Amino acid sequence: MAIDFHSASFRAAQSDLTVAISPLGLVELADEEFEVHGPRLNRYAHNWAWYLGHHWGYRREAGEPQLTFNYCRALSDFTTNFTFGQGVTFRTPDETEGIIPARLRRVWEVDNDKQALLWEVGQLGSVSGDVFVKVAYEDPWADPIGRPHPGRVRIIPLNPAHCFPEFHPHDRSRMIRFKLKYRFWGTSAEGTRQVFTYTELITESFIEEYVNDEIIDQRENPLGTIPIVHIPNLPVSGSPWGLSDLSDITTLNREYNEKATDISDIINYHAAPVTVITGAKASQLEKGPRKVWGGLPKDANVFNLELGANLAAPLEYLHMLKTTMHEMTGVPESALGQIIPISNTSGVALAIQYQPMMQRYQLKKIQYGRGFAKVNELIMLTLALKEPEALMWNPEEDEELKEGQYPVLDPQDPITYQTMTHWPSPMPIDQLVALNEIQLKMGLGLESKRGALRDLGFDFPDEKMAEIFQELIDDAVEQGALEMLKTQIAALVMQSTGMMPGSMAPGEEEGGPGINSAGGADVTSAGQPGPASEPGGGVTGLPFGGLPGGMDAQKLLTELVTKAYGTKLAQRRSPENDTGD
Repeated sequence: MAIDFHSASFRAAQSDLTVAISPLGLVELADEEFEVHGPRLNRYAHNWAWYLGHHWGYRREAGEPQLTFNYCRALSDFTTNFTFGQGVTFRTPDETEGIIPARLRRVWEVDNDKQALLWEVGQLGSVSGDVFVKVAYEDPWADPIGRPHPGRVRIIPLNPAHCFPEFHPHDRSRMIRFKLKYRFWGTSAEGTRQVFTYTELITESFIEEYVNDEIIDQRENPLGTIPIVHIPNLPVSGSPWGLSDLSDITTLNREYNEKATDISDIINYHAAPVTVITGAKASQLEKGPRKVWGGLPKDANVFNLELGANLAAPLEYLHMLKTTMHEMTGVPESALGQIIPISNTSGVALAIQYQPMMQRYQLKKIQYGRGFAKVNELIMLTLALKEPEALMWNPEEDEELKEGQYPVLDPQDPITYQTMTHWPSPMPIDQLVALNEIQLKMGLGLESKRGALRDLGFDFPDEKMAEIFQELIDDAVEQGALEMLKTQIAALVMQSTGMMPGSMAPGEEEGGPGINSAGGADVTSAGQPGPASEPGGGVTGLPFGGLPGGMDAQKLLTELVTKAYGTKLAQRRSPENDTGD
């Protein structure tokens, strides 16, 4: 079957993707912009069309099958989830660990939704091949009903098709100029709805904003750097642009769809075969199941046209195409739902089974780890400018400073902006096995508690250690309070019975501890003075001067006696119900 596929931009321009991915329908590009960025934008449009399921360049007739197996999206989503599904954590030098971790946690998790943000960044990189992240500050504001909203640092992933960076001619890692350009719907001065073009031009010195080529704002860049981070998904030597995870499988996915549609046509022919009649008229024959045709001319012949097709070879070809797509992306075939026997496979064996995927994962770690470090640098730079107090240690929010940690960060010190990205293992980990390994290392003196917490995936082990220590203090205080109460209760029991709790009862062992002597309840058989009694039955001499919480000693004594010996209710017997038994 010959299928003519139009370019991705043509498909996008005639679908719901016009605003989202079409380079020509999105913005009006100057000749220079189109010459420099046109191939990149067409690549974005092509990949997004395949990711969103726009695989065909035409529509077949109604009722004709047109199958679309969107392996592009399935493989891309698996790669993104494998890379970012466990999240990422950030570590800092020891000198700044008392301040920076809390600030980064606030920006990533409170000011922004960290998990959703990581997924969006991963999806943009996997499909487009390039990620652009903007760091900006949102000033405090109040909504229409008067609720105050504090200022926050925004981490904004940008559509790569809206981004037009200019790199240094001799250093492709250095961005010297950035243009953000896109269209949006708005209301004109006449009150009609129309499309406007927004353009933001950013350099290290100034920021300019335009609407339809009319400047609306011009100001200095307070950061002194372009607050945009570019992350190539997969690096290409000699080029600033990255490769998409879909670059090698779109043609294979197209071939798969075509051959699957051919096989569907063959099956339809078998399900509704063509009936061939020779030597007779079809109008003379009654159609339908369970019919018998008789009286046909002797030369007449009626039979179903059989194609005699063998589907084993086409199905094997489809399997080969699918296997190739898995090999190109490094995603194991079992990852998309293939049933495999469950076994207690070790992490090393599982990593070997997923080795192609792990190689791609390691490459992405390098690219995105470097990008996230730049994002964190812009975050701290923005906080230093907008919230200078964030660079100081806050005893109400931060953990206690340790020796060698800075109480105040210097905005001019490069260490203030240094962070490292830590990636938890994407493989499933048996926690019991991991704990046994950590316990063995600690027993041999090869691991510390903080290192063990890092191995278990805790972002900030110092905070976890402080939490554990505080819990131990709380447990000790509660246990001490309980022991104090037990001592006071024991004194009440001795006052009432003349023996200490846990001692032998009178008569079980002569002269046993805790048995009253002839001297009365105030003297025990061991010769030790017992607790004094108040006149009128009051209890005195309790340890530490009384019961906690304003409890009444006499009332507590009564409750203890009742719980120990119970109460005997008055017995009543009705003669009428006496059966004489």
